[in-house]
Amino acid sequence: MNIILLGPPGAGKGTQASRLEHERGMVQLSTGDMLRAAVKAGTPTGIKAKAVMEAGQLVSDEIVSGIIGERLDMEDTLKGAIFDGYPRTAAQAESLDTLLADRGRKLDYVVELVVDEDALVERITGRFTCAQCGEGYHDSFKQPKVAGTCDVCGSHEFKRRPDDNAETVRTRMAEYRAKTAPILPIYEARGLVRRVDGMADIDVVGSQIDAILDGREG
Repeated sequence: MNIILLGPPGAGKGTQASRLEHERGMVQLSTGDMLRAAVKAGTPTGIKAKAVMEAGQLVSDEIVSGIIGERLDMEDTLKGAIFDGYPRTAAQAESLDTLLADRGRKLDYVVELVVDEDALVERITGRFTCAQCGEGYHDSFKQPKVAGTCDVCGSHEFKRRPDDNAETVRTRMAEYRAKTAPILPIYEARGLVRRVDGMADIDVVGSQIDAILDGREG
């Protein structure tokens, strides 16, 4: 089972990918992580990528495809791959088809976590954590039982991520829409796109994804 997982930052993509790795033995293939790993391991494509990056240039589609190909040749991907952050263009979508076909595989689904933008902004901007133990809280959904005191460790210090603000979140949403706009029509035409309610409870989202992968949707 090979899938592309789509969703804007904060939609819960990482959570669902981790769950699929744990429960189904699939492997999340994030292009950024793979690029760094290939450079560190000194693979043939990693060496090329390092030279390009050290020259301050953007890594080409050819190099990215090479790194994905090298990763797909590793045995742990045989139970399935979750593509994250790739493909982002029509050319990359074509390359992915070729990479999979060369290995006797195919793309099964493109799963998009659909979100309400305003609600997602509220979900992200309301987050804060205990500075001491890292317990998570939210302005609207999960306040400490005693105001100003962490439920877990009793600390009175809390912090927020500086990029958890409305302007940054909306910018990341716009970037996501710009990057997925070129590839969604390609997969729509092939009948591969499935959508789940990314605003639902984590377990509900997980069940929706499982139903798609097991052919039980609808």
